[in-house]
Amino acid sequence: MVTVGQLRDLKRSQYEEAADGWKKVSDQAKADMDWVDQQMLAEIRAQEGNTKDAAFKALERLSRNYQYIQVECGLIQTALNGLADDLGEPQRKLKRALDDAEANGLTVGDDGSVTYPAAKGLDGKEVPGGTVRGRVHDLFEERTRPVTPAMPNAGRFEIGVNPKKRLAEDISAAVLGALDDARRIDEQYVGTLSKLTAERGLRVGNAQWSDARSDRKAVHKVAGDDHEKGDIPQGKSPEENAKWWKGLTDEERDAYVSLYPASVGALDGLPAEVRDGANRVVLQEEQARTADALAKHLAREPERYRSVSVKGETVRVENSAWREWEEERKRLGELDKGMKAIENRFDQTGKNGLPEAYLLGFDTKNLGHAVIANGNPDTADHTAVFVPGTGARLGDIQSGMDRSSGLWVESFKLTPEEEVSTIAWYGYDAPQNVITESPLSRYADDAAPKLNQFMNGLDASHVRDSGSHTTVVSHSYGTTVVGSAARQGELNTDDVIFVGSPGVQVGKASEMDVPEGHVWSQRADGDDMVVEIGRWGHGGHDLSFGGGAFIAPSDELFGANRMATDTKGHGGYWDYDDGTRPSESLLNQARVISGKHGEVTYD
Repeated sequence: MVTVGQLRDLKRSQYEEAADGWKKVSDQAKADMDWVDQQMLAEIRAQEGNTKDAAFKALERLSRNYQYIQVECGLIQTALNGLADDLGEPQRKLKRALDDAEANGLTVGDDGSVTYPAAKGLDGKEVPGGTVRGRVHDLFEERTRPVTPAMPNAGRFEIGVNPKKRLAEDISAAVLGALDDARRIDEQYVGTLSKLTAERGLRVGNAQWSDARSDRKAVHKVAGDDHEKGDIPQGKSPEENAKWWKGLTDEERDAYVSLYPASVGALDGLPAEVRDGANRVVLQEEQARTADALAKHLAREPERYRSVSVKGETVRVENSAWREWEEERKRLGELDKGMKAIENRFDQTGKNGLPEAYLLGFDTKNLGHAVIANGNPDTADHTAVFVPGTGARLGDIQSGMDRSSGLWVESFKLTPEEEVSTIAWYGYDAPQNVITESPLSRYADDAAPKLNQFMNGLDASHVRDSGSHTTVVSHSYGTTVVGSAARQGELNTDDVIFVGSPGVQVGKASEMDVPEGHVWSQRADGDDMVVEIGRWGHGGHDLSFGGGAFIAPSDELFGANRMATDTKGHGGYWDYDDGTRPSESLLNQARVISGKHGEVTYD
């Protein structure tokens, strides 16, 4: 039961101060998680011995616990701020009623009753006062006399009734309404906040992350009115996204990240640290959801074969329901594989000098998408974006991360005094079948605007006035994506490297939206047949005198800088000789990325 005194004297700032306290806990948990990931785990990786694995797993668990604490405390912070804000209107409503009561000589009790003094009735006789609680009169049952010039108020008040009674009833009704609103709000938030707890010594796993997802929905239900999902920019430019974010208060930013991590994490133009924090939460929750979905799916496996009669003989044929089941099993398994690979990359921070990883994009739609960076692109002097080709999907992201990591290591060696960031961009739906899908241009044309948006976002979120030297490194069908991006819009990059390209939809480098002389190509001589096969679908045309058709970037006619390549096959461009010495193919890419154009060797 909420009383008048409690609501009147409520200091909503106490809830806001409590929210600030939970924010500090959340921020500290994030700092502790980063310290475990970047310092303690890095030291464990460098150790030898039988206890290494056990210590590593314990620290990994500690890191995930800190992350869970960060998320839950962030939700508590949002809920408390929402409670303080929502109680504001009932409190204002109560104070207006109290002011009206005081102005008319009425007294409001702690239970919402209102006492009115004696007064003269319409007939001039004194009528005693009294106390009411809520409205007790009935407008349709008042006994009134006909309205006459001598008694103009006869249609409103009964003869012999205190004229302040009705006013007291109206004020009491307003007070009780305010108390009822406050009680309802209090009950909603108490119910929600009571769920945002963790048991002492809790080991955070899939069940807890599933609960965190439910907790978010509960907090949104009570506190989401002031932070609607529709307020988050959709379909806007990275510059507009960045402007929206910069215009928010710290409290508003925390609330949007807590309530809508997937939406915030997907916004190109926002700071890398913000996107990374939001997307890591989505990753944990999607891991829990996918594991649960996979377990349930495995329990529903239909019979693989069924028996049918053909010309009097019984034969076994594969069940179509099983084939559908198997496709979904593979999809869920691939998603789980990709998410574990990303988690493993987080754990590799500090190993072989690798910098902190930033998850700049993540979802499990279709075959899944992810964008993961080595180093912070917002502060980097040199940034490279690797665009993969046919077969790219979340389950294949380990391949892209390995290549991106190799590019970071070799580029950083060339510029040890400068910051480098290399990014594996698995942000599009790539063709999966070499025969039936990779010859089609629609995958590239659909992906191109997304790549342009991402590149513009890197520019919008960069914090140094000098900007960053950027390079797009693309492989196989990924080169077709980059070619389409340069054809459809302004590709925001300084250099482009086409590796094993089947064609980029244009016939010469000068048609690319790239500074003159900054288009580069690589092809494994006589060994990468994707170039010859793919050019018939994606090769460009040069209609000028002496031009040709079905031109690929590795052709001299295209006009790119053809870099020396000493590797074999379509996927060997990032190989190390004997596993230790970087290939010339890899080194040449690193030279472009680090701005050492003069050191590039040519074919």
